[in-house]
Amino acid sequence: MAFFSLVLALLLEQWRPLSDRRSLFVPVERYARFLERQFNAGESQHGAIAWVCAVVPAALIAWLVYALLLRTSPLLALAFDVGALYLTLGFRQFSHYFTDIQLALREDDLPRARSLLETWRAEPCETLSREEVVRLAIEEALAGAHRHVFAVMFWFIVLPGPAGAVLYRLAYFLKERWGPQLGPELERFGRFPALAFAVLDWVPARLTAVTFAIVGDFEDAVYCWRSQSEQWDDPTTGVVLAAGAGALGVKLGNPYACRGTLVERPELGLGELADSAFLDSTVGLVWRSLVLWLALVLIVSAAHAVA
Repeated sequence: MAFFSLVLALLLEQWRPLSDRRSLFVPVERYARFLERQFNAGESQHGAIAWVCAVVPAALIAWLVYALLLRTSPLLALAFDVGALYLTLGFRQFSHYFTDIQLALREDDLPRARSLLETWRAEPCETLSREEVVRLAIEEALAGAHRHVFAVMFWFIVLPGPAGAVLYRLAYFLKERWGPQLGPELERFGRFPALAFAVLDWVPARLTAVTFAIVGDFEDAVYCWRSQSEQWDDPTTGVVLAAGAGALGVKLGNPYACRGTLVERPELGLGELADSAFLDSTVGLVWRSLVLWLALVLIVSAAHAVA
């Protein structure tokens, strides 16, 4: 059932993409704000309590509803899986930015590409060069493919029903909402949400990196993963980006200017500087990775059915 749920959810998202997922998180945002007001007294254990109150009940409810539907009708359980995945998984959560940047650069409209990237990254990009725009777009696409597709798929397969998908997406949301990087009032409160997400993301990130290596340049991907990922500010994301850069044969990372300030970052990858051709290569890498994941899920599902 997992294979069919994933395929149907991905097809549904391509056919009828959600126009604005942010509206779906309005109730979650309100609940997170409520928990923050109730529990944030400046200590890390308060963040842990709030995280458990936000994430665990949602995952348990998703599992319970799935179990009840499965007893009633496998088709209803399948529909519930597809609906949950439709809300939590998919390329359209980030791919429209990437596609629009591709089109803008093909038309030599660098200002529009900068504007799109600025909206995507939520930081000023008006002074970026063409190479920097391409480089940052590739980084966002690789990280987005991992967090919105492959990691969600992993947890969906590991836990029963859509519980894993709900768990991972909520954990990512709260890590972003309560992250210590957002200010001193969340420095301690956000420690546990950040740690919990890092734990949940550890295995999926490495599976994504392995996948990029298999469908891309294996030797360079593994070399960059092993030698460069720890230098990134978030080593788990560094694993995905370093392996992706090595698989593509492109240089990512490196400093860039933001409002007159140089943002220092280590170099990731080997080979050529980023240009527009690597945007197409990134799309190919991600789709080949998805095909491989689906093939493995199909094999595992078939083996489980036979057993």
